Amino acid sequence: MSKLADPNVSLAATTHPTSPAPSTAANMRHNSALPVFYWFVFGWYEPLLATGGALGALLYPEQVYIQQAPWPQGQIPQGPLPRAAVVTLLQLAHTVGLLGLLNFFVLWAARKHLWSQPAIQEKIVGALLAPLLLGDFLHIFLTLWAIGDDRWEVHKWQGTLWITIVSGFTLMIPRLAWHLGVGRYMESRDGQLVKKS
Repeated sequence: MSKLADPNVSLAATTHPTSPAPSTAANMRHNSALPVFYWFVFGWYEPLLATGGALGALLYPEQVYIQQAPWPQGQIPQGPLPRAAVVTLLQLAHTVGLLGLLNFFVLWAARKHLWSQPAIQEKIVGALLAPLLLGDFLHIFLTLWAIGDDRWEVHKWQGTLWITIVSGFTLMIPRLAWHLGVGRYMESRDGQLVKKS
């Protein structure tokens, strides 16, 4: 007598053991806490942006320094920067580059090793992205605050300042969306559906 003909054997017992039950697959909205879009933004775009910014500051410290904020007419500094300014700029470049590398390696590991455990993946990714979201808000706020009265005179902004503000928003908005659970596995929402099925 075959298993299908035996009334004591359920249909679930005859399905492939590695495939989720039909009700689980139907109810689960997302199966990764770090789907492709977020992996691209935080695992590739942000590290490349950070690395590019760090290299730019290392190779062209004077230009990066001058373009950080608007200067009064005719008061743009000429010649080499003071040594303290160069040291500060290079330390900042190193920190930015290091953050980019941390993003890549932590998120790569979470995607590679925790793909089958989205709840744990979410906790690890969230532990990385939570302070970075706070950093996004503070980075933009402190930059605009430090500029002073010229902050809204955008026609005076130069390259580095534009890159800082625009790239800040291109990271802050997806990071906020990740924390809101947009387009990804969220344990508080999707985990309940799995448990009920």
